[in-house]
Amino acid sequence: MTSPTRKYLTQAAHRTRIVFRVVFPDGGSHQVNEGEPAFTLLFRNRRAERRILLFGHVGLLESYFCGDLDIDGSLQLAFRAGMDMGLDCPPSGLLKLRNAWHEFRFGNRTAAQAKANARFHYGLGADFYKLWLDWPSMMYTCAYWQEGTQSLEEAQKNKLDHVAKKILLKPGETFVDIGCGFGGFMFHALAHYGALGTGINTTTEQVDWLRGEIASRGLSDELKVIEADFREIPGQYDKVVSIGVLEHAGRDQLRDVVRAHADALKPGGLGVLHFIGHVGVFDTEFYIRKHIFPGGWIPSLSETIAAMDACGLEVVDVENLRRHYALTLDQWARRFDARWAAIHALDPQKFDEPFRRKWRAYLWSCAEMFRSPRSTTHLFQIVFSKGNINQDNYPMSRGFLYS
Repeated sequence: MTSPTRKYLTQAAHRTRIVFRVVFPDGGSHQVNEGEPAFTLLFRNRRAERRILLFGHVGLLESYFCGDLDIDGSLQLAFRAGMDMGLDCPPSGLLKLRNAWHEFRFGNRTAAQAKANARFHYGLGADFYKLWLDWPSMMYTCAYWQEGTQSLEEAQKNKLDHVAKKILLKPGETFVDIGCGFGGFMFHALAHYGALGTGINTTTEQVDWLRGEIASRGLSDELKVIEADFREIPGQYDKVVSIGVLEHAGRDQLRDVVRAHADALKPGGLGVLHFIGHVGVFDTEFYIRKHIFPGGWIPSLSETIAAMDACGLEVVDVENLRRHYALTLDQWARRFDARWAAIHALDPQKFDEPFRRKWRAYLWSCAEMFRSPRSTTHLFQIVFSKGNINQDNYPMSRGFLYS
């Protein structure tokens, strides 16, 4: 192994207590810390070394994706060690150039490109997501692990109730679910709160599936889905729910998407923004944008609040559920690994070995990102109103959420 590559992998080894081993293409090896290794990095060729020197941690990951490097053992602890060691920062100049080119090529400036980006990820099919998300809600966003929660299904139900309570959802009220996914919140809000929902979704595959599900349950008079860009929400509603949308607004489209949220809310109405956000302004991780979420961009909390204020929305409450997302991603990653044979059988050409490696890396790395004490990435829920609330129309404390 060339000395620069060896240095890259070992210079920050003192920052982690995790034991791991590196096997080089020439058969030599190096172990970090004493004891039984939790994982081993196996370099298959020199090409993997060159990628690391050029692109740092992204080069390492892309070598893993294509099979030039294997990770034998715990992928979860491999990412934990990498984050302990700070291998993801600072990004190299070449990596910044790749990220800038990606934004130029795949940014969400047009509705057509935003739709294509969404379909790349969310258009993989309900049969795929059914195998590892909770059932029956199929919520693909952070769950809520209040004390005593025993399962992913229970944690997702907790989240649905947590959101509904925050906006004081009542029977007969209308709400819009922006980025409604597979309709988990819509079905729950109707069944448990008697509220009438409209879903907005730009992913054709999800829209088609959800419309069929609504019809099969005989709920077409109470629930409907509109295929539209998140900047083009028709009508106004008593309540607005936005669970996992702002991450897909795009780097330069945040204010437009927030304004659409505001325009969709009746004066005096309440809403929830549930989104992954940075504390501080940072570039979004390139390998996630390149291989998992093209066009995705994680906004900062400060930018989001400024956009809300500019669009006439009052911030009522902000809650950080970062720790809850680590637990949610743990469950998704374990289920994905356990059901891989069934996933592969759905479409062996689509769900092939590179796909498996990319998605394992995505799920396990994000779990560790939200767990890491170094992380600047969080999960925020912002309760907002259109116009200022007063002491008579919204509780003065959070106590009502836990009764």
